[in-house]
Amino acid sequence: MSIGDTLADARRQAGLTVTQVSEQTRIRETIITDIEDDDFSGCGGDSYARGYIRSIARAVGADAEPLIQEYNTARLGPQPGSGDLGPQPAAGDLGPQPAAGDLGPQPGGGDLGPQPGSGDLGPQPGSGGTAGPVTFTRRGERLWRAWLVVVVLVMGGLWFAALQYHAGPRHARTAASSARTPPAAHRPHGHRGQASPARPPAPATTAPGAAPARTLTPVSAAAFGPPGAGQGDNSDLAPLAIDANPATAWHTDWYATARFGNLYPGTGLLVDMGQPATITAARITLGQARGAGLQLRVGAAPTLADLPPVAHQANASGVVRFRLTTPAHGRYVLVWFTRLPPDPAGTFQAHVYNLRLEGQP
Repeated sequence: MSIGDTLADARRQAGLTVTQVSEQTRIRETIITDIEDDDFSGCGGDSYARGYIRSIARAVGADAEPLIQEYNTARLGPQPGSGDLGPQPAAGDLGPQPAAGDLGPQPGGGDLGPQPGSGDLGPQPGSGGTAGPVTFTRRGERLWRAWLVVVVLVMGGLWFAALQYHAGPRHARTAASSARTPPAAHRPHGHRGQASPARPPAPATTAPGAAPARTLTPVSAAAFGPPGAGQGDNSDLAPLAIDANPATAWHTDWYATARFGNLYPGTGLLVDMGQPATITAARITLGQARGAGLQLRVGAAPTLADLPPVAHQANASGVVRFRLTTPAHGRYVLVWFTRLPPDPAGTFQAHVYNLRLEGQP
């Protein structure tokens, strides 16, 4: 049987529907249906297709390895057996190599995203600039990772040494004094994994004669992507982020890396206040996985250029609080994710369970 027939038969024997497999794997139903029809054109590339096959096979109880081998044979031709790399060049004679340091576009810092299975790295650049099948052993992959870690540590040490050399003794004494100074009291965590700002927010102050800030009620919410409002992820779920129900949430699509698989600069949730308002504070309830990078943007028009950032948070999770030292004025408020946290499936996805804004209408 073909790959699609094998997966479809295993799913039916497991008593699962396409929708149930989609919920377990976080893979869209249309992609699952196409794969069961042996149509991999919508997968976005061989590496993604292999990942989809592995995830679906795991969900329906099928053995993924024969399917991956069948996929590789169909796409790349017969592959040598495990450990059989054929004749190897003599030591030091590796033929034309890519330029030093030229590893191609990489994900965000330290973010390699989900890795293909052992030996399954997809087409790699060859000496002639064309893609050809390359098979890595598990030992070779471990050596490559160890080499990368050593390079990062050496570069980090050199950078730190240069910084200390140029800063001089006075800067070193100042840094040591700062390190000994006890930090200001942090807001207590409600639960493990909850993000807290690097510096505790200043208490809200009200100028003499000014009205106190109050909770603002948004009119609507929509997903927001680089093209604009309604062009983001799961726009139909956006109202769940402002319904004051902690059990419901809007969430992004899942991506292969924390930087959206290098496909987009970000994705977000746009809130319409109905009329211009002054925003002084915001409280955003995220999921428990740490690693989200987000900005709070406020402006007069629902375009990214007209929504300047007024606050930001890195490596966030749980409840994130923004208290603006300078109030922001505008009709639209955008929660803009620039980095996604990992999810249990090994991919990357962000959730917004609740958004609460304070200020003056």
